[in-house]
Amino acid sequence: MHHVVSATTNPAKIQAILAAFTEIFGEGSCHIDAISVESGVPEQPLGSDETRAGARNRVDNARLARPEADFWVAIEAGIDEDSTFSWVVIENREQCGEARSATLPLPKVILDKVLAGEALGPVMSHYTGIDEIGRKEGAIGVFTAGTLTRSSVYHQAVVLALSPFHNAIYR
Repeated sequence: MHHVVSATTNPAKIQAILAAFTEIFGEGSCHIDAISVESGVPEQPLGSDETRAGARNRVDNARLARPEADFWVAIEAGIDEDSTFSWVVIENREQCGEARSATLPLPKVILDKVLAGEALGPVMSHYTGIDEIGRKEGAIGVFTAGTLTRSSVYHQAVVLALSPFHNAIYR
């Protein structure tokens, strides 16, 4: 059984990590150890580079906190080109996999508040009345009428970031 450290305690992210590892490595193949670590970037990262740096920093900090693990996984959500997205970074002792999620264009009223310094989650909670929306369906769930959720979009990116770990051609 793989010891997987999730560099977050966010339920939507943990659910995506568990689902992806289960699909790739099989039912019961991993145990998720969720920890809270610093990203080293602002609460609301802006731009692909800053968001990716946050995910990489979280993996590094998770590795320092739990060096005995088999995998370290981070999902960092950000804003880039008027859209929300995330970077997923996964490492084990030998290699690293990274993938960027799909993007969701944000309405101007939301984007303006985020670009003025507010984090997307609290802004969305204000407009929707859904407390801690970032730990639930997220903006993606609201704007896709529940067709997609934060977890479902993260899931795809986690699967993509896992590609190097189960395909021999990467080695």
